[in-house]
Amino acid sequence: MIEKTASANSGRTFAVPRAFLIALAINFVWINASEVWRYLYVIKPMLHEAFPGEARIAPFDLATFAIWSLWDLILVAAATGFYWLFLKTAGPSFWQAITASILFTLTVFGLLWLGVYNMGLVPARFIWVALPLAWAEQAIAAFIVWQMLLRPK
Repeated sequence: MIEKTASANSGRTFAVPRAFLIALAINFVWINASEVWRYLYVIKPMLHEAFPGEARIAPFDLATFAIWSLWDLILVAAATGFYWLFLKTAGPSFWQAITASILFTLTVFGLLWLGVYNMGLVPARFIWVALPLAWAEQAIAAFIVWQMLLRPK
């Protein structure tokens, strides 16, 4: 375990388990690859089809990449942390990983796509395509955390 001092004054420490850091690293690669694939091969073509005359729809430029990098960093940290805490609390099992991935997907991606749809920025069919793909991504991320929790210490 890696120990860090919580505060210079308190003297308390907390330990970051090595298995969590491994899960975080694996999920960083997995979720980024999944997000890029989903954007380039699913979302971007659907956006161009839904808004044929818009030149700035789904650009793949430096500004978009920078914002997307921040999104992915927050997403990976939140997902891995949530799955770790959920599975430590509820018990590390396959069905708990599935449950955690459903809850996380509906909270993050469900709210995202409902909000984007509500603002009229995407057709309703986007939700029926994007949400299952996001859940598959998150189910694998939860599975990775589950497997790391099962590793001997």
